[in-house]
Amino acid sequence: MTHYPHLMEPLDLGFVTLPNRVLMGSMHTGLEETGDWARVAEFYATRARGGVALIVTGGMAPNAEGGVFPGAAGLYSARDIANHRRVTDAVHAAGGRIAMQILHAGRYAYSKDCVSASAVKSPISPFVPRELDAAGIEAQIADIVTAAVRAREAGYDGVEIMGSEGYFLNQFLARHVNKRTDQWGGDYANRMRLPVEVVRRVREAVGADFILIYRISLIDLVPDGSSWDEVVLLAKAIEAAGATLLNTGIGWHEARVPTIATSVPRAAFAWLTARLRPEVSIPVITSNRINTPDVAEGILAGGQADMVSMARPFLADPDFVAKAAAGRAAEIAPCIACNQACLDHTFSGKLTSCLVNPRACAETELVYTPTSAPKRVAVVGAGAAGMMCAIVAAQRGHRVDLFEASAEVGGLLNLAKAVPGKEEFRGLVDWFGVMLSNAGVQLHLNHRATAQDLAGYDEVVVATGVLPRDAGIAGQDAANVLGYEAVLKGAAVGKRVAVVGAGGIGFDVAEYLVHAGKSPTEDLDLWRREWGVGDPADVAGGLAANGPQPEAPARHVVLLQRKAEKPGRRLGKTTGWIHRAALQMKRVQMRGGVSYDAVVPEGLQISTSEGPELLAVDTVVMCAGQVPNRGLADALEAAGITPHVIGGADVAAELDAKRAIDQGARLGAAL
Repeated sequence: MTHYPHLMEPLDLGFVTLPNRVLMGSMHTGLEETGDWARVAEFYATRARGGVALIVTGGMAPNAEGGVFPGAAGLYSARDIANHRRVTDAVHAAGGRIAMQILHAGRYAYSKDCVSASAVKSPISPFVPRELDAAGIEAQIADIVTAAVRAREAGYDGVEIMGSEGYFLNQFLARHVNKRTDQWGGDYANRMRLPVEVVRRVREAVGADFILIYRISLIDLVPDGSSWDEVVLLAKAIEAAGATLLNTGIGWHEARVPTIATSVPRAAFAWLTARLRPEVSIPVITSNRINTPDVAEGILAGGQADMVSMARPFLADPDFVAKAAAGRAAEIAPCIACNQACLDHTFSGKLTSCLVNPRACAETELVYTPTSAPKRVAVVGAGAAGMMCAIVAAQRGHRVDLFEASAEVGGLLNLAKAVPGKEEFRGLVDWFGVMLSNAGVQLHLNHRATAQDLAGYDEVVVATGVLPRDAGIAGQDAANVLGYEAVLKGAAVGKRVAVVGAGGIGFDVAEYLVHAGKSPTEDLDLWRREWGVGDPADVAGGLAANGPQPEAPARHVVLLQRKAEKPGRRLGKTTGWIHRAALQMKRVQMRGGVSYDAVVPEGLQISTSEGPELLAVDTVVMCAGQVPNRGLADALEAAGITPHVIGGADVAAELDAKRAIDQGARLGAAL
């Protein structure tokens, strides 16, 4: 039996046949900038061994001014060609194919030397770009062509020309940036001249037997973006200019609509690819929030696309395709689209990794070597840290017992999955359960392990998580006060609520409280209305003419914090704005600089710089932080047993699953 027949069907490109319909989309990892090309090569080769049909690298700059930041990787010299050759040789040896993405950032380049169609500053950069003259445009075209030629010399099977997400070529297409009146601006025939000319000249330079992908923006999600008629006109012109494949991009980076975060419905933009596909005769690739083989198969079976692009899912599991082909989809580590270790790292100048898979971009450093001396290992606590440690240790050959005081695995991940917009955590908990079973971990549920239980083990790992911090508010034991755990497990909550604490948990609880009925993440029409996503056939750029139309909030919520700063300022770099905007749309009041005086029958008494105030609420929810649950660790040490302490039991800050899973994996690898 063939699993996922449409996903596994070969794709004939004329001069080469791809073995399946899965593209690994481009991601900037920061690996190339480390200069450790062996590490870069292994990252891509690992994904090639996992069965993906075609890999696209992170964006490589064609010149210094086009780099996303100063020193960004590119193909600038013969030495660069030799380094990239190490990557292509490794991928080919692994049986894969790889294309290099050529990315010119234009006004998104974080540099005073940035250039664009017009001197219009981006809202996400402090630099005003220099408007290119005609000679300057010709120089940029020449550099892009040179980069493509060098890519072929370096052994790449093709290139992808980045023309979406608001980068350089996209900036020429849209009136949002292009204010020119010469042959490169004005009407659409002139505005699309640059990307078409780039594709034409690249094809001419690299020959007919070289994959040329053009990344086209289907919906810009900014004012004065491209209309649908313009998108179709461009797609046809790009095909005529010599493209092999059209890969679809969604939204500019400055757009105030989320496009890839976990709260975005799966395959939320495939309807646009489906509309474009019959307009051209070359294969069209769909992208954005596709993270399971079932979703991908459904898209292909429904005729919405010829190929599916997934990027971050290959951080989470490089063997995605091989597992799907073998009927082992339940073993695929799921991308939960959290951005915490990938995009948040990228935009903070850190090396990319993955919350679910700490080995991502660390394949040569974090190695799960089979043990030559199996031990009896006890892990206490089946939350994120404990489960990961138990799985890795057992996979390496240790005999592992996992003790959990409750009736199910998952720990606080089970609270996260109750929050609207975080439904992907359900799949993560399920995956952990599958992998614990497959690894042979002996699971002991409803068992609160004691120091006496653990006396005979060679190694003891304490992953007992956290306890809520005592907020120290007078009257906090009253009946109208609830903890966040009780709320997310379904406790009755009044219509007017004060949430004490505006960290990640406070925001999650507020999101939970203002929603009723179906989550927008599981209802595409509802989600589009909530964020004001329209149709580029109706409004250029695709923003709904009447703006966001969220459902009325289920409760009146005020979110409070002691710090005298904007609530949510410390949330994820690439997702914090989404959480703040979502709560603002639900009319949540967010207040900083608050002192908590007392819980009273009428609500919560607070003080601010303006004096005392009574918040008339029915329920007060405590999200005032956590402290490590170290009771068992202290008892073990008192009994003469030195445990390994990981996860929240080690550091309780913000229930950091990324750090917890990484700690668990690294300890499991070291035991």
